[in-house]
Amino acid sequence: AATNRPDVLDIALLRPGRFDRQITVDRPDLLGREAILRVHSKNVKLAPDVDLMTVAKRTPGFSGADLANVVNEAALLAARRNKDYVGDGELEEAIDRVIAGPERKSRVMSEEEKKTVAYHESGHTLMAALLPNADPVHKVSIIPRGTAALGYTLQLPTEDRYLTSESEILDALCVFLGGRAAESLIFGEISTGAHNDLEKVTRLARDYVCRFGM
Repeated sequence: AATNRPDVLDIALLRPGRFDRQITVDRPDLLGREAILRVHSKNVKLAPDVDLMTVAKRTPGFSGADLANVVNEAALLAARRNKDYVGDGELEEAIDRVIAGPERKSRVMSEEEKKTVAYHESGHTLMAALLPNADPVHKVSIIPRGTAALGYTLQLPTEDRYLTSESEILDALCVFLGGRAAESLIFGEISTGAHNDLEKVTRLARDYVCRFGM
């Protein structure tokens, strides 16, 4: 049996002789992600220069299913492009698809909206670049993705982490609010583009106080 909420199971289920042994299956670490990618790419022709360890480093926090999806998406992209091999370009785009959804180049945005999104994402990027404890920026895009994202700033940690310091949380809050601050600074007003940032900030700020006692 499997559950994501062992804390709410009826105690009668957990008595000796029933479900009395719990095995925690966490998200894979760096070496685990590389091994999972090797399994899922076994039947996929990879370009000679593809390094699965590099792909594993680009996918912190991904589950086994996420990694399988990355390989599958990359194979589909290579097939659409009539390529004989799956290359770094396809894998990189597949990771973006899993994180933020497919590109929506058909979505027509006015020049004013593009400008707003560009400054918004620049705000996130500058904060991430300037703050010492923020994760480094991997990619910035103003191409709409998925159902809602008009642009995004992708940060990737340099290594797997299991603890987060107070200074890292405070810097993360600043990065989340950087887009909204940039809009206010450049245009003298803010748009609705920061609604997802505000959700993340609120959740992290609540954890900061109520869960972590900081």
